[in-house]
Amino acid sequence: MRTLITASHVVGYDPRADDHVLIRDGQVVYEDTRIVHVGHGYDPAACDRVVDAGRALVGPGFIDLDALADIDHALLDTWHADDRGLQWSEEYALRGPRAVFDAEEREFVRSYALAHLIRNGITTAMPIAAETHSDWAETYDDMARAADAAARLGLRVYLGPSYRSAVPVVTADGAPALHHRPEKGEEGLADAIRFVRDFDGAHDGLVRGALLPCRIETLTPELMRATARAAGELDCLVRLHCLQGTGELRRLAARGTTPLALLAETGLLGPRLLVPHGIYIGGHSEVDTPYAGELDALATLAGIVHCPHTMVRYGAALEDFDRYRAAGVTIAMGTDSFPPDMIRNMDYGTNLSKLTTRRLDAGSAADYYRAATLGGARALGRDDLGRLAPGALADLVVVRLDAPRTGPVDDPIRTLLMNTSGADVDTVVINGRTVLRSGTLPGLDERARSDRAQALFDRMKAAYSGRDHLRRPASELFPPSFPAAP
Repeated sequence: MRTLITASHVVGYDPRADDHVLIRDGQVVYEDTRIVHVGHGYDPAACDRVVDAGRALVGPGFIDLDALADIDHALLDTWHADDRGLQWSEEYALRGPRAVFDAEEREFVRSYALAHLIRNGITTAMPIAAETHSDWAETYDDMARAADAAARLGLRVYLGPSYRSAVPVVTADGAPALHHRPEKGEEGLADAIRFVRDFDGAHDGLVRGALLPCRIETLTPELMRATARAAGELDCLVRLHCLQGTGELRRLAARGTTPLALLAETGLLGPRLLVPHGIYIGGHSEVDTPYAGELDALATLAGIVHCPHTMVRYGAALEDFDRYRAAGVTIAMGTDSFPPDMIRNMDYGTNLSKLTTRRLDAGSAADYYRAATLGGARALGRDDLGRLAPGALADLVVVRLDAPRTGPVDDPIRTLLMNTSGADVDTVVINGRTVLRSGTLPGLDERARSDRAQALFDRMKAAYSGRDHLRRPASELFPPSFPAAP
């Protein structure tokens, strides 16, 4: 089956420059799972199907390497001056945590979230889920079900169950602490290794395995060393959240180390490692220590995963995107919350770059678009993703530029970031399969799924009370923005 798509703007790829190029009134042709032509002059008569997208941007699918595969929690935890009530109490951890959702409900939650990734033009994702409402972390069976759900939707994923040796808790007197269960971390790694062995390359290559431990401060050095050894044996990537908060730095400082020193000591620092978010390095405005070559260390990694939309919700920002790029750091993108709107995510990134550097030319739209496409592909070690070029996999997204709210189109990339959003994503093709058409996912009862997601969200919200160290009701933990009318 050979398909030709035409549009007013196409993002092609120049292999000599290893970069995108813009093609006016261009064509993209793909056959089965591969792209065969990008540019002009292809005979429509030689194609089985011809689609004229009109005034639209056709580009490579977005790559999201910190993609939420969970029920939305940002609505609940991004506006509290004191977030202790949203963490586990030590008493709750000691008496035995319980999962809020059962296995079938967790499968639905993941399927619901993965579908939203597609809606926003994301064609390759490395999912992440919150452990707050679990009984510890994710399981092998959770990921097996997630792999099947992704395959049904047609989404390309890098998967593995999360694992950790400790969980952040709040003691009875309100102090932060860690509740340690190192055996849980060992069991989780064993599950993760088994998953990679069983599922890497499954579903015709749509599913790849990866080791996805939780935050660095929740792992023992022994578990980190075992993770590094396993990644070498399995030849797979590791994603480990670190350099993402001052609390993390303080906890590791109390152990006499730093995030990068611990990564180096345990063998994780290197080309298999992805680090969300990589923000809090020496010289950052909230870090007490001066810059000491941290970017050189980050440049040795597979990449950092930059999530500007989510981080600004928590009052944080990567302070100089361009400086990271100039140091040779591979920057990929992650949405990390709901909605997983990569277009808004890129736009937030460019605006935060201007704000943190006081330069209007900082964090260009082109560089953020590169990070969401070519940067993600490089971080994954893939030259068949992130670009529209003959031989690349047929992963592409069509974004409408003719909606009344979009306004005039100047440069299509800057217009994309400034004037559109994920709501303007019209068509998504993954591996040659059209998984979103006219903004609709075929075969899904969206109203029923939305109603069920709301019911599960309400249950998750209510469950915070049982974990709160003060046992406050949800109405007190999450008061409304305005009082209810009498």
